[in-house]
Amino acid sequence: MLLEVLIGAIIILYFGLLQHMPVLKVAVILGFSVVGILGSYGVAWFGIRINTYANSRTAFASLRGKPYDVYAIPLKSGMSIGMLLISVELLLMLMILLFVPGDYAGPCFIGFAIGESLGASALRIAGGIFTKIADIGSDLMKIVFKVKEDDARNPGVIADCTGDNAGDSVGPSADGFETYGVTGVALISFILLAVRDQETQVRLLVWIFAMRIMMVVASVVSYFVNEAIQKVMIGDKKKINFEHPLTWLVWLTSFLSIGLTFLVSFEMIGDLGNGDLWWVLSVIISCGTLAGAVIPELIKVFTSTESAHVKEVVTSSREGGASLNVLSGLVAGNYSAYWMGIVLTVLMGGAYYFSMMGLDELMLAPAVFAFGLVAFGFLGMGPVTIAVDSYGPVTDNAQSVFELSLITEIEGASAAIEKEHGFKVDFERAKELLEENDGAGNTFKATAKPVLIGTAVVGATTMIFSIVVLLTDGLTTNVEKLSILHAPFLLGLISGGGIIFWFTGASIQAVVAGSYQAVEFIKKNMKIDSMEKASIEDSKKVVEICTRYAQRGMVNIFMTVFCATLAFACMDPFLFIGYLISLALFGLFQALFLANAGGAWDNAKKIVEVELKERGTDLHAAAVVGDTVGDPFKDTSSVAMNPIIKFTTLFGLLAVELAIQLERQTSAILAVLFGVASMFFVWRSFYGMRIAVGPETARENARAEEASSH
Repeated sequence: MLLEVLIGAIIILYFGLLQHMPVLKVAVILGFSVVGILGSYGVAWFGIRINTYANSRTAFASLRGKPYDVYAIPLKSGMSIGMLLISVELLLMLMILLFVPGDYAGPCFIGFAIGESLGASALRIAGGIFTKIADIGSDLMKIVFKVKEDDARNPGVIADCTGDNAGDSVGPSADGFETYGVTGVALISFILLAVRDQETQVRLLVWIFAMRIMMVVASVVSYFVNEAIQKVMIGDKKKINFEHPLTWLVWLTSFLSIGLTFLVSFEMIGDLGNGDLWWVLSVIISCGTLAGAVIPELIKVFTSTESAHVKEVVTSSREGGASLNVLSGLVAGNYSAYWMGIVLTVLMGGAYYFSMMGLDELMLAPAVFAFGLVAFGFLGMGPVTIAVDSYGPVTDNAQSVFELSLITEIEGASAAIEKEHGFKVDFERAKELLEENDGAGNTFKATAKPVLIGTAVVGATTMIFSIVVLLTDGLTTNVEKLSILHAPFLLGLISGGGIIFWFTGASIQAVVAGSYQAVEFIKKNMKIDSMEKASIEDSKKVVEICTRYAQRGMVNIFMTVFCATLAFACMDPFLFIGYLISLALFGLFQALFLANAGGAWDNAKKIVEVELKERGTDLHAAAVVGDTVGDPFKDTSSVAMNPIIKFTTLFGLLAVELAIQLERQTSAILAVLFGVASMFFVWRSFYGMRIAVGPETARENARAEEASSH
């Protein structure tokens, strides 16, 4: 609520006081910002609701001992989320385009995008912190007490299940909703600012929306075709590689989307420009669509259970323990960032090459439009990308539901299930299926992250260009200031990198402080000598710890980002452009490194537990340590950079327009005030989030210090 009030105040100040818009128009823009927030929260609620049902259904399906249903149920729930998410986004944007008067439809798009970006940022940051506090608190008990995964006596397991939904269902749903919308707004803004002819503007806008509808159709058709294929291929097999059906779906959707892109483009814009632009634009979009399939395959090289990098993490842990486990995971993350950079360079370089084939006759900076279309193409498989991302939390929580049910310890359960449902139960086989499927879920969660990260950065590039056009009067003045020879621009490049590394530290610090409290509580209250489940009150207490630290961490981080955006915008507009560019580029590689290092650690643990079956050994302890290091890497810091980058760029469009209309003295004073405020929240994100040590722990620490001094 506080965050929306702050954003609303800026919207009122800019559109109402500086642009002198009527009260009704400003109210409509504010209304669409609220619609954006509610949209993010709405699809997030739907995502967590659907996945909660799918968790239990997948756990029960495993009792049959057949892989098909264990694979099909999580994917079906993910497609439901993806289809609703994309359809709602498309409907809301069409409503603005069709029913809002043209003179303020653009501001309504900006308000809507800022709102959904705000909602996604809050959910991604808070959800990411919550889920990893709970996950670490639960996982470390496997080392402390040598208990199994999701032991019902562990009061942290319920919080872990809640966190899987909060971080891996709520966050991705809101992030996907926002990413789809912001990319569209960036392209719409570009077309309105850079395309000279009004008729061409209209045709390109209609084509963009037609492409979006086509891509939804392609995803649905591909899903049903793939399901028909998998039913035949899997059949009654007892063992499968759960990654294969998901890989089939991704590639099938990619090829179908590319084919339909050319067909629809020919029908709609076949005579645009010199008559060749329909296939030029189709090729550019296809670069992004192809990336949506190529990137997951590349990420598997570093995160899959079949990956040499992941196996290297396991091998290094056998003799080197947790130390070499962590170092080997860092290696995987760094290598993945390099290869992802090469792939993005090739794909965007291809888009740039084709942008020179006549697009300059229609618009300014055709290469920037091409990059925006690449981001658009990334989302060409939107429902499928969301589906494979949502697959992971369902497979993870299905394991938890199975263990927490204690079904293996209920006398007569097997006979009762056979009598009521008509099949014999093999509990050990059910566990194996759930664990193997969780490995595939981990891999595809890892593969979806770079697609969303890449989309955020490439889409932000297009939005930054809109700010550049504003500051240079359509690239006619002050263009020389967009150079490292212009000192403020260079200073902005330096500043953006600093913010990215602070953000990584602040989000992990929130996890560290919260995890300490959760671990301390669980160790004191886990009744290891009893076979009773953890009490509801104890489980609620762990959830409360996770919630408190998630909210505090989110407020500190968001207030820093909000104040820093205003400070840099007021300081100097070209410094701000450098800041945004740096934020996007540093954020891209930092997020890729964090996400893939975390994915490597996660599946290294899965290999130890499922393939090697070495739970309770020193190797397992090292793998668990690596996994807990990777948890905030991949599920807190990396994923939350997407909405942060997009929010900063979108909100920056308003902030810089506001700043350049103020008197220089006023903007300088505001730059200082907001700069000081942002540094306060940076200070608070560590010193206000330090581990709170209780009296008993403080006394133990004092005794340890005294003993070490003698």
